[in-house]
Amino acid sequence: MAFLGLLARNRLALAGLIVMGVVVGLAILTPILPLANPDVTNTGNRFKPPFSEGALLGTDHLGRDLLSRLMWGTRLSLAVGFAAAIIAATLGAAIGIIAGFYGGRTDNVIMRGVDMLMAFPYILLALAIVAALGPGLMNALIAVAAVNIPFFARNIRGITVGIARKEFVDAARLSGMSDARIILTEILPNVVPVIVIAMSTTIGWMILETAGLSFLGLGSQPPQADLGSMLGEARSALITNPHTSVVPGAMILIIVMAINLLGDGVRDALDPRLKSGALERPMPTTRVARQGPAPAPQGDAILALQGLETQFHVKDRVYEAVGGVSLEVHPGECLGIIGESGSGKSVTALSVMGLVASPPGVITGGAVRFKGEDLIGAPYETLRSLRGKKVAYIFQDPLATLHPLYTVGQQLIEAVQCHHRTPRAQARAQAINLLKAVRIPNAESRVDSYPHEMSGGMRQRVGIAMALANDPEVIIADEPTTALDVTVQAQILSLLDDLRRERGLAIIFITHDFGVVAQLCDRVAVMYAGRIVEKGSTQEILDAPAHPYTAKLMDCVPELGAGRRRLEAIPGLPPVVDRLPAGCAFADRCHKVQPACREGEVALAPHAAGHLVRCKDPETSRQEAAQ
Repeated sequence: MAFLGLLARNRLALAGLIVMGVVVGLAILTPILPLANPDVTNTGNRFKPPFSEGALLGTDHLGRDLLSRLMWGTRLSLAVGFAAAIIAATLGAAIGIIAGFYGGRTDNVIMRGVDMLMAFPYILLALAIVAALGPGLMNALIAVAAVNIPFFARNIRGITVGIARKEFVDAARLSGMSDARIILTEILPNVVPVIVIAMSTTIGWMILETAGLSFLGLGSQPPQADLGSMLGEARSALITNPHTSVVPGAMILIIVMAINLLGDGVRDALDPRLKSGALERPMPTTRVARQGPAPAPQGDAILALQGLETQFHVKDRVYEAVGGVSLEVHPGECLGIIGESGSGKSVTALSVMGLVASPPGVITGGAVRFKGEDLIGAPYETLRSLRGKKVAYIFQDPLATLHPLYTVGQQLIEAVQCHHRTPRAQARAQAINLLKAVRIPNAESRVDSYPHEMSGGMRQRVGIAMALANDPEVIIADEPTTALDVTVQAQILSLLDDLRRERGLAIIFITHDFGVVAQLCDRVAVMYAGRIVEKGSTQEILDAPAHPYTAKLMDCVPELGAGRRRLEAIPGLPPVVDRLPAGCAFADRCHKVQPACREGEVALAPHAAGHLVRCKDPETSRQEAAQ
């Protein structure tokens, strides 16, 4: 039912499904329908026009009933087309899986044979096979299936090569599973969706190819009717009695169009990304469905978030990823956002420049002000002019964000020229200077390196250089040191701190490591379940965390030189954001929970000067928090 629901979102695919359902249903019922014998001739009634008495669609050149021949011919053409598709898919998938799984010489021998077959035009190869085997519908089926085997083999081989190198396949080998069992239990289930998609998009072509061979007299033989042979027999009367050609031709058109539309829908419905509701191409900016006016501007921060709310609408469920976040950062300041995975940190950061994918993302409330100007709902051109120029991002995995087919220099040049009309030579010199600024040695030669030729730390420096390419005023760094070892992490943090002080940058640094916060950030905001639960100066929160969640997070961090200390783990799991509990979202995991914590809204209230906490019973000392 879920598959049909996704398929139904594509109206053209749904129309194709309905049409094919009707056609297949009629084809199945043909033997029991009150139709004339399709092979009985009556030359006295030849070329009767449509809607004649006793012949709804007329008759052909031998007086045979066109409606009866159309129904039986459609039944035969569908059977041959589906049979050819199943044979081609089965043999082609088997060949592709074997070639991709074993690789090496086996792969080379098999794929060179496939390449030889693909060197011939499909229809010429099919004609050659039928000429060798002799005319006949079964031989036409064999020919059509044979010429389509290379298509399936090449597609499935490409998918299998990637899957065969995965860790779960290596684990299956280490467990002692045989190659045959690995192929059947580990490889095949992962390629079945690709096989189904390929079949759904090629059945129409196979029906056309079979009809083409029958049209030439190499497929169905008289008096047996299929759609191609009906067209072939009617071509001599195309001008004088066009209905004899139009009837089978229209049916071929209807079948092929319906199958192709349905195939597109099947391909979309089997795409795993659609489980997030992203059936459509993501919009250039996050969709805004804000209720009411934006909050009035407050303060002189360079970037301020006021009650920001971002949701994900997936089918009939609403995930409140960000629930009323208010933050601000000033020039030269570093604000840390810390919390467990799934707490809404990255979604908050992406919402600033409208980068949350829509669908399914929707900004439903609040404001994001850059120098006092609200960016929520701003035209795409406005956001486009600010992205990378005034507000830049550093992402967690530079290997995923840097383009693998372009050198780092080319990508830096593109970042520069995106906002400034700069000659290429000057842009290249600027790219080299950027690499030097982030302390990449031998920048003149490294500028021509590809991302895969650099270490993780070097790639992250390139990501920082790209963020600095247009002298932004705000940098949002989304866990840029998570995948790095401690020595490289320290270098990156030191580099960001130096750049902040030299250029007066405002930095929003997202992390789940309090050690990073202590080293780099002036202020910190702690997020849980899409909300800020505590914020204040870094030193004050480190010395005296007020929210139990903050204290528990700090207890999870090992401390060198602190003697033997038990590392605490926070019991339970964060709540699902489409079913947030009433009251405090941390109540189910809190050691200080009271009945009042589960009632009503818990506001972010002052705890000390510049220190806010969302808790009805905040901690009063570091010693109490540690208990």
